Amino acid sequence: MKKEALVLPLGIFSLFLALSNSACNQPDAKAAATKDSATTATATVSTVKPVPTVLDTADYDKKMLALSNHDTTGKWPAKAAYPLPGAVLPYNRIVSFYGNLYSKKMGILGQIPHDSMIAQLLHEVARFQAADTTVPVIPALHYITTTAQAAAGKDGMHRYRMPGNQIDTMISWAKPINALVFVDIQVGHSTVKNEVPWLEPYLKLPNVHLGIDPEFSMKHGEVPGRKIGTFTAEDINDAVDFLTDVVRKNHLTPKILIVHRFTQGMVTGYERIKTTPEVQVVMDMDGFGDKILKRSTYLRYIYREPVQFTGFKLFYKNDTKPGTTGMYTPEELMKFVPKPIYIQFQ
Repeated sequence: MKKEALVLPLGIFSLFLALSNSACNQPDAKAAATKDSATTATATVSTVKPVPTVLDTADYDKKMLALSNHDTTGKWPAKAAYPLPGAVLPYNRIVSFYGNLYSKKMGILGQIPHDSMIAQLLHEVARFQAADTTVPVIPALHYITTTAQAAAGKDGMHRYRMPGNQIDTMISWAKPINALVFVDIQVGHSTVKNEVPWLEPYLKLPNVHLGIDPEFSMKHGEVPGRKIGTFTAEDINDAVDFLTDVVRKNHLTPKILIVHRFTQGMVTGYERIKTTPEVQVVMDMDGFGDKILKRSTYLRYIYREPVQFTGFKLFYKNDTKPGTTGMYTPEELMKFVPKPIYIQFQ
């Protein structure tokens, strides 16, 4: 989709070594594990630990320092609000599969059958756990719930909201493996402020978080997909404010907000993006291409403009086309400064 150019608890790592050695890196249904093996694997995922009532700030600072990977510039760890107790980050790394059930072209989540997809996701989780045993890795399903459209539609907003039963499907798929769910919006000619509220019934759930994609935010009437869009800090803060309110009203642990980015213009005013105890912001490097290009993009737009946490997207197809240098390995990504805490596969 992009124009440019990742863990489970250690107790189940050994279970996935065989899967890691036998499963292919490409999302090939024939090479993925069978339904029985996927069921056996997911049944062993550990249950969620009790939520602490007080944040150990010294421990939090220690983990954030480790995540900065010896940055010497003072940029990282980024200066941000301490989270409420029970925060997912930086206590876990997230490995997610991205896509939409209506399209095989939008990502791995909708490309292969459910059982094969889950087995592939757990395979990737195991690979990242092996690359960094100091941080537990958890799986996630990142579902595009509002898709930008070339056609204006009846309301002229150039976006289509997925039916609720598809989001319900994501939640049901996540439960057996204790996965997080991300609902992602492409606003088209609409706005973050108008699009996020319809997802409130889902965002009230403890394991459901939010993603927003500036690529498809067309502020000047352009057709989505023909030009790369943009979010201002104020657009992103609209999402932060809404999530903050949801957490407070429903007495939840912090929500995670993923903001996709792969150009300078996709996000403006990064220094004005809010961080609150209720919301953890991840700036996700979302471009595809050769390794050198992707690393350069990460350094220019994610590293140099710190917000709070960082993410990195891997493309099964676009990163592995003939003549390219291939996908980054988990071991390679763990050498980045800072280390990405959110990994997304498309």
